[in-house]
Amino acid sequence: MSGRTRVRACPERTCVGCRERAAKADLLRIVLIEGACAPDPRGTLPGRGAYVHPAQICLDQAVRRRAFTRALRAPGPLDTKALRRYVEQTTVADQATR
Repeated sequence: MSGRTRVRACPERTCVGCRERAAKADLLRIVLIEGACAPDPRGTLPGRGAYVHPAQICLDQAVRRRAFTRALRAPGPLDTKALRRYVEQTTVADQATR
C-alpha cells in the first residue's frame, strides 16, 4: 500500500438561480416535460436537465432571469407551478423534521 486514501470525487453542478456551485446531491434536477418544468429528485428522467437549490429564493431568481428556458434550451416561457409546489412541500417537510 502506498498510504494514500481513496477519496471519491463528488460531482458538482451550478445552481441556475444563484449561480453557485454545489454538490450534485444538494441540488434539485429540473427537466422539461411537455412545456412545463418538472422536478426530478432521483435524477433519472430522460432529457436535458438544469439544477437549482431546493429553496424558494433560488427558484424565484431562476424564473426572473429566465434561466430554465436557457438551460433547458426551450422556446418560449415555461410553466413552473408543479416545481413551485414541490419546493414548498419539501421545505415544509424539512422544517418539520428539524
